[in-house]
Amino acid sequence: MNHGSWSPSKGPQADHEQPFEWLRACHDRVERMLELLQRLQDHVARHGADEQGAQAAQQVLRYFDLAAPQHHEDEERHVFPRLLERGDERLRGLVQRLQSDHTAMAADWSRVRQALLRLQAAQGDAAWRWTDDERAVLARFALRYEGHIAAEEGEVFAMAEHLMTPAQRVEMSEDMMRRRAIGSSRGVT
Repeated sequence: MNHGSWSPSKGPQADHEQPFEWLRACHDRVERMLELLQRLQDHVARHGADEQGAQAAQQVLRYFDLAAPQHHEDEERHVFPRLLERGDERLRGLVQRLQSDHTAMAADWSRVRQALLRLQAAQGDAAWRWTDDERAVLARFALRYEGHIAAEEGEVFAMAEHLMTPAQRVEMSEDMMRRRAIGSSRGVT
């Protein structure tokens, strides 16, 4: 397996006037990491816990340990509150489901993380495989993220963006960059 093909591309760029593009770019990264996680599962099924698998696991760990929680916080701080305040009942229900998803994703991530760490600890064991329970949580993690992203990009982001003034979008971008310690108007998630 060519490990170089597993490397993610450079992250999304922040822009004072386009914070929702940044959020969408984060979703692109999540989708690439979920694809990597699927390829990793296929790889482990054929090769066990080899060095390439351990390196891919490290990429997934790094992304979901660092960038994904920041992204969820962006949504919790800037997107969801506006819709809960001004949205109709159906939209508020959708936002509440997305908030529940964040809690469930964190719980799933804890279990996925343990499976990835177990893979890394077994590096060199060609007979190593994930358990049925681990494979189930890996699948649930990916499926939940896919549905979550579809709901946000299908309606939630557009409605929140519509409700925000340009000044509020700048404030959102500045908060996103500040929490990531990005000193200029361009940075990586």
